[in-house]
Amino acid sequence: MHRELQELGRAVKQAQYRQHRALDSALSAVGTTLAQWDALRAISRSPGASARELAAATFQTEQAFGALVGRLATQGVVERRPGRGRRIEHHLTPAGEQLLAAGHKVADEVLATCFSALPEPDRAALLDLLQRLNAEPAAQA
Repeated sequence: MHRELQELGRAVKQAQYRQHRALDSALSAVGTTLAQWDALRAISRSPGASARELAAATFQTEQAFGALVGRLATQGVVERRPGRGRRIEHHLTPAGEQLLAAGHKVADEVLATCFSALPEPDRAALLDLLQRLNAEPAAQA
């Protein structure tokens, strides 16, 4: 059984790796990286969120996210504003909104290719299985 679980874990990692490489390569054509685009998505989903919240949403450390958002602010696609107390809130600029939209188009094309081997019912089943797996408390540890 442990061998089957190891193969399953490796297959999930391999699919993720292929997807990330394809996305990173394609996103470079619109002037961003996967990590940057993911940060823009997180900020778009939670405008005004703190670096801590956004780091968790993008699976990064707070320090790594801080460095990334610093580069995005320098590029003029993210704005950091003072919040309550010492909190710094993050927002997309109009240029950030445009870059995010361009990234969405690229991602839709790349992901359609990545999952093209699976018919729609299989994609729906895979999504359901992964959502159930990620909802388990043990998976979040």
